[in-house]
Amino acid sequence: MKSNLSNLDRRQNYIILAENSYLENDLEKALKFYFRALKFGGNKEDNIIILYNIAILYDEMDIPEKALKTYKKIIQLDSKEAGAFYGMGTMYERLDNKEMALKSYFKATQIDPYYDRAFFYIANIYDEIGEKEKAIIYYKKVINLVPEDFMAYNNLGSIYEEIGENGKAYRMIRKSLKLNPDYYRALFNMGVIYKKMNKYEKAIEYYDKSIEKNNNYSYSYLNKSAIYIEWEEYEKSIEILSEGILHNPYAEYLYYNRACCYVKLGEIDKAIFDLRKSILIQPKIIDMAKEDKDFNSIRNDSRFISLIEEKSGDNLIN
Repeated sequence: MKSNLSNLDRRQNYIILAENSYLENDLEKALKFYFRALKFGGNKEDNIIILYNIAILYDEMDIPEKALKTYKKIIQLDSKEAGAFYGMGTMYERLDNKEMALKSYFKATQIDPYYDRAFFYIANIYDEIGEKEKAIIYYKKVINLVPEDFMAYNNLGSIYEEIGENGKAYRMIRKSLKLNPDYYRALFNMGVIYKKMNKYEKAIEYYDKSIEKNNNYSYSYLNKSAIYIEWEEYEKSIEILSEGILHNPYAEYLYYNRACCYVKLGEIDKAIFDLRKSILIQPKIIDMAKEDKDFNSIRNDSRFISLIEEKSGDNLIN
């Protein structure tokens, strides 16, 4: 029987099937239907929409290489698609190619000077590669475009704290929290600032608030515990670190600091166990352990020597 469906109808049917498959969390089937839809022609604008959906699916499926190729296909259809250049930037970041990510984000902003998310990630990359002054410039650009961007204020404040401009850091973090009082990173960073101001109780208060909002952010436990270590309250520090490990079982520095505390309390078996665990998670920690004065009291202990030699050998093999 001859079908009366036009190519446009078939195309739309496959798009509907793709959307339904996506809602059913069958991403591979959704991809298949989107590709079938593309075979039935359509104008450039419609094809670009489908390609965006395909790129997003590849991203969600953790296949950044194919997502990147799909964004490039969009640009082949329309070289002025700022969103496609932005998408390329995100995929280059996933592939740890910061240079190409920056180029892609900048291209997006050249096409659309108001593309605040592209500026945000430009700033973020500059921060990561240590070009703090450039990062500051572009976070300020984001804030000018989106005055309510609490994450930009927080990140800007964090940079100011790193470079020792604590007054500016405090003002930026305070602005972030005014916009979003529940943002755990800003709560954490306020704790960092109060600690630098020697206001330990306020620092603990903000670390606690950060933990309350997100107990999977291990640095809040780490920094809070460090205050109690400074006060030589090692049992309390262990309590905090143990809570952190419960929620963050792969946070190597929580195990490492707990090992240090156990050494201080003379609980060497527990210290060795935690040190071994931290090195298993992050082998580079072994270099820190070799120099850390906290382990001086057990440096001649056969268990410590065995652990260091064993893991050093593993590193050489790898």
